[in-house]
Amino acid sequence: MAKEVKTIGVLTSGGDAPGMNAAIRAVTRVALANGFEVMGIKDGYRGLVEGNYIPMDKSTVSDILNRGGTVLGSARLTEFKDLEIQKKAVQTLQNAKIDAIVVIGGDGSYRGAMALTKLGINCIGLPGTIDNDIPGTDFTIGFDTALNTVVEAVDKLRDTSSSHHRCSVVEVMGNRCGDLAVWAAISCGAEIVITPETGYDELDVLERLRYLDKAVKKRHAIVVISEKIADVDELARKISQNTGFAGRATVLGHVQRGGSPSPRDRVLASMMGEKAVDLLMEGVGGHCVGMIDNKVTSMPIEEALSSPRHSRKDLYRLFDRLV
Repeated sequence: MAKEVKTIGVLTSGGDAPGMNAAIRAVTRVALANGFEVMGIKDGYRGLVEGNYIPMDKSTVSDILNRGGTVLGSARLTEFKDLEIQKKAVQTLQNAKIDAIVVIGGDGSYRGAMALTKLGINCIGLPGTIDNDIPGTDFTIGFDTALNTVVEAVDKLRDTSSSHHRCSVVEVMGNRCGDLAVWAAISCGAEIVITPETGYDELDVLERLRYLDKAVKKRHAIVVISEKIADVDELARKISQNTGFAGRATVLGHVQRGGSPSPRDRVLASMMGEKAVDLLMEGVGGHCVGMIDNKVTSMPIEEALSSPRHSRKDLYRLFDRLV
């Protein structure tokens, strides 16, 4: 028989993402509306272990829907992989009479949620990351906002690049996932996209740029590249040396995580937060919430983490046809 849930905790973990606050708000208000008490867990799993909890009510989450970042804070705690640390966390939660938790974060956050569920604390995971790299959902909370940030920046770079016969090499986040890069490349009309999925061939990139300069007579070019693939400053230097373009590197960095969440991310986070509370009311734990084919769904975290990510072949084929 499932343990009766009276108090729900909510935490954010890992890298922050726009829309996390909307998820916190939804979890809090839906839970309160159903008669639960809600505790905010500060600074992710570190705050969970240390007992850094605050009571949440409707006023606590007022005026946070439009704010970026996370009002609960976030921190990484690699030691949480240790079973003894997990047991300490469970004891701390039990002392605070927290019966279940909604965890908002990435795959590492999901693994922590799965571990706690196995130790008797039902947890539901919500996908909060700009990288869109979590299986079990078509889109993560924060991806749309980050994409808009990238597109706005690249559009501005194109304006100045066209004035100076430049090639802008723009590095975007994504961890080991190329979604942010390929979606941005299509949206901005980039000439080249480089991601973990495409692979990286420096000579091919330089040859394509020479062709765009000499044969096509392009006045500018945009190369969008995922992080952790190449040194973009070095690539820009080689573009200047080996093509007719003046290479310039721009690393967008953490600006991609900031800013007010887009309406799409606000609605997505709200729908997912509602679903998380509904699952806990049903006695479900160890599941993650996703949006698949425009429907809010859930599946066991273990199943999601072992599933292959959706193929983006159609997107890459589209990009190639549009160049």
